Amino acid sequence: MGKLTMTSEEAPAGIGTLICHRGGQVAPGPSLMVVWVGDRPVGQLRVERLEPSPAPTMGDLSVTVVVCTRDRPQELARCLSSFAEQTLRPGQVIVVDNASLGDETRQVSRKAGVTYLREDRPGLDIARNTGARAASGDVVAYADDDVVLHPDWLKRLIQAFDEARIWAVTGLVLPAELATEAQWIFETHWGFGKGFQRRDFGPEFFAADRRHGCPAWEIGAGASMAFRRSVFERVGYFDERLDVGAAGCSGDSEFWHRILTAGGWCRYEPASVAYHYHRRDMDGLRRQIRAYMRGHAAALLVQYERSRNLGNLRRLFLTLPHYYARRAVGRIVRGVRSDNRLLGAEVAGLASGVAFYLRTPASAAGAGR
Repeated sequence: MGKLTMTSEEAPAGIGTLICHRGGQVAPGPSLMVVWVGDRPVGQLRVERLEPSPAPTMGDLSVTVVVCTRDRPQELARCLSSFAEQTLRPGQVIVVDNASLGDETRQVSRKAGVTYLREDRPGLDIARNTGARAASGDVVAYADDDVVLHPDWLKRLIQAFDEARIWAVTGLVLPAELATEAQWIFETHWGFGKGFQRRDFGPEFFAADRRHGCPAWEIGAGASMAFRRSVFERVGYFDERLDVGAAGCSGDSEFWHRILTAGGWCRYEPASVAYHYHRRDMDGLRRQIRAYMRGHAAALLVQYERSRNLGNLRRLFLTLPHYYARRAVGRIVRGVRSDNRLLGAEVAGLASGVAFYLRTPASAAGAGR
């Protein structure tokens, strides 16, 4: 039994998960660790130590990393500092400045010695497409500006492209800090981590799309993902109606859905680790969750538009309303808890996502069509 000391004003008690690394790898043997805030124990973390996955060769793949950002120079500088420690150095790093108001983003990029591109049209998927078009590598990897990368992040991400059928790879995204109530709630109920075992997603996983909707969000997180550059020629670019600056989210999962629709495979590789700085305040978290559900609703309609699989409509208009009705009853019976505190933001986001899709013409998909 170990002890982990944290500083927080509102960190709630609970059970979480922590990964322990040894020499850049994941070591075997589970245990429990008590979490302390000051002199008060607030819960336990289950420490998962897993055997490292095998490290296949990367062949001759060249790599471009794209970081999209807007008016967050400090976060960008912190992210770019991670590349100096990478055990696999990318051949090209591109920062896409997505309509920043100031000049700090360009200055940080030049100081870091990376390629700087200005994209004046606001929208995360627009910026992602700009980066993909400028990329020279065989693989295009994306990292969010609010992550810090483990030294083996890129090497492990690229090593996962060891089969021709793998068109996309995502990595494990862990919290960089859990210091506030908002960060604890997000990590507990909305965290980016998808477990500690490699998973491949192909036709069997996608079969659910026709009846119940394929849960493409299980594939990973857009904060850490990579694609063969040839995929953009096969299925198009990111749909510019989605994600930050438009619907609010789900540009990544819609793209994975499109890959599965085209017969490709996606892989989740937890040996590739990034650390994400969650929003620290409740107001910011509430806006984020509303945007998540707004984007999710719009993405389900976009996915139906492309695949004509009725499972996407079933999820949006039957499964999710039933799910939220049950949660609303639970809130009335049990009161406000961490798992239902943002229920209003979720429902409002879902409704606004449908409205957003209906009033946004398909031509706004841009390069995504």
